[in-house]
Amino acid sequence: MSSENQHIVLKTEALSIGYVSKKAQTIVASNINIELKKGELVGLIGANGIGKSTLLRTLTRVQPELNGNIAINEKRLQDYSNLELAKALSIVLTESLVSKNLTVFELVALGRQPYTNWVGNLSEDDVQMVNKALEQTNISDLKNKKCFELSDGQFQKVMISRALAQDTDIIILDEPTTHLDMYHKAYVLKLLQKLAKDTNKTILFSSHEIDLAIQLCDKLVVMTDNQVVSDEPCNLILKGTFDKLFPKDLISFDDETGSFRVNK
Repeated sequence: MSSENQHIVLKTEALSIGYVSKKAQTIVASNINIELKKGELVGLIGANGIGKSTLLRTLTRVQPELNGNIAINEKRLQDYSNLELAKALSIVLTESLVSKNLTVFELVALGRQPYTNWVGNLSEDDVQMVNKALEQTNISDLKNKKCFELSDGQFQKVMISRALAQDTDIIILDEPTTHLDMYHKAYVLKLLQKLAKDTNKTILFSSHEIDLAIQLCDKLVVMTDNQVVSDEPCNLILKGTFDKLFPKDLISFDDETGSFRVNK
């Protein structure tokens, strides 16, 4: 990697995540130490209910950390204003909160809100950024379609385009392949791999597609009951990390093929 690619975009130190109620504090995971570098595609994996969404919500400041520190570009997350954070980090959620009555162009243009004036008018530069984002996800031909006319796979690419138009150093996606068939799951993850390489943005996504993530990601963040570890997939295989993801009575990890198999 080049020296530019070595720049750490997101870093956590001794991070604890979870929930606080009036009666108690519930820790979901603790001592999380990860470094995500410029241009990396990073997959967040783990069993259902292990805390992947809680971690993503904490990293995006949707909910507060319990302990520890989160930094984006060496600046503490809590020191960012809302506008500053919108220019540093973009989010793609599984459930869309936007109106699907918008055209594809209009929805992607919402990514330019941190940069437009108070009435939201798009400048020539904004329009160029929107069109560039549409080209990068190969959906320029859909720009005038209404979002309700799109397939799930097409709509997911529109949401990724909106994040690209926002022009942030890091893009975080929560389960971007949910509701997609196997072909489109692979297509979306291959697209994310290409975008990380071509744009030099850091892309972090959570996924249940562990086999695909192992094949395509530069780095994986693996959540288990006891710890959260982060490393290159090949190193995690050597360490036996994937053997700890699921109970061995049903599923085991095959080191030679780099995939999971159902035990007979």
